[in-house]
Amino acid sequence: MKALNSFLPRGENMLGKNIAAKLKGVLIAAVLSTVATTSAMAAEHALRGNVRIVIGSTSTGGDTYQISNIVANQLEKKLDLNVKVDAVGASSAFRILSRDSRGHTLMIFHDQSYLGDLYGVPGYSNIFDDYRIGPTLAINPGNAYLVARNSPYKSMDDVMNAAAEGKRVRVAIQPGGVSEIGFSAMKNALKLQHPGKEENLVAINTGSQSDKNQQLFNDQADVINGSVQANGQFTHLPADDQKAMRFIWLTANHDTIKQAPESGYGKTGREELLKYVEPNVTVAMGKDANFTFDKEFFFLYNKDMDPEIVNEIDQALSEIYQNGDIQKAEKKAFFIPDFRKSDESEKHLKQKMAEYRKVINNIQ
Repeated sequence: MKALNSFLPRGENMLGKNIAAKLKGVLIAAVLSTVATTSAMAAEHALRGNVRIVIGSTSTGGDTYQISNIVANQLEKKLDLNVKVDAVGASSAFRILSRDSRGHTLMIFHDQSYLGDLYGVPGYSNIFDDYRIGPTLAINPGNAYLVARNSPYKSMDDVMNAAAEGKRVRVAIQPGGVSEIGFSAMKNALKLQHPGKEENLVAINTGSQSDKNQQLFNDQADVINGSVQANGQFTHLPADDQKAMRFIWLTANHDTIKQAPESGYGKTGREELLKYVEPNVTVAMGKDANFTFDKEFFFLYNKDMDPEIVNEIDQALSEIYQNGDIQKAEKKAFFIPDFRKSDESEKHLKQKMAEYRKVINNIQ
């Protein structure tokens, strides 16, 4: 005020005081406005700053990493976040998620999350008790079972009939989850239709997809679990190639495969894929039902995370999926869009777990 008055004639100090008072008022209003704007921006999103999405896989080239990146990129744009996808593996991801209730750490995984617990795999627990279930995001429709091209088993019926007739059929799987659930369904169907014959289906427990493939190449397995993405190339090799394979079963629902691009994946078109799902291929689950399995990806949260963050992600993803761009990105990578909000997602996944628990318990 004194500095301002020094520039004014002696008789105009009162005018200077009025001007200074007005300037002071404008400055205060500007500061308050800035504070209010900053506070409003901070309150606009419950999820802010840097967000880490841990995934239940250590591979940066696998399907979990792919779908997580697609979703992370969309959330970054929608909520003005910095999102990093971190491939730490299932056990580490669950531990990391358990330690952070602030919302800075989220997790994306698939049905292995609860199947691991059903199969008693170390490091897994009941996700519905220990974590909060977030929205479903997509389906990988490619889970498959294959035989060598020159195999005497040309179809799933051939495999099941051979086991029912007393022949030992060896199936290479990675035990304890997504790779094993189809094998469990096969054993369950045999037990339902030919009690006692399910013992003729023998699991060859192995590791990665390349390990399972090698079991088939070396004639150590008759059937292997695989996928459209990993094994489709082998189904198009010349018949006399030692590595040539054929699909005999895709576990996905018929309606799921129908949503795939017409071109399918690689050289395998959608119409060809439909030959290997129900009703063309059936594995009984009960008197009036056939077994199917869609490999679904979804968010998991710390049990104590702020419900506002849960709601914000639900709302953001609702708008993202309504927009339609994410569906294009998912289908381009051979995923089937599959969005459900958190509450609906939890109900849906609990129902799946209950169905698969019956299958697993029936053969133990």
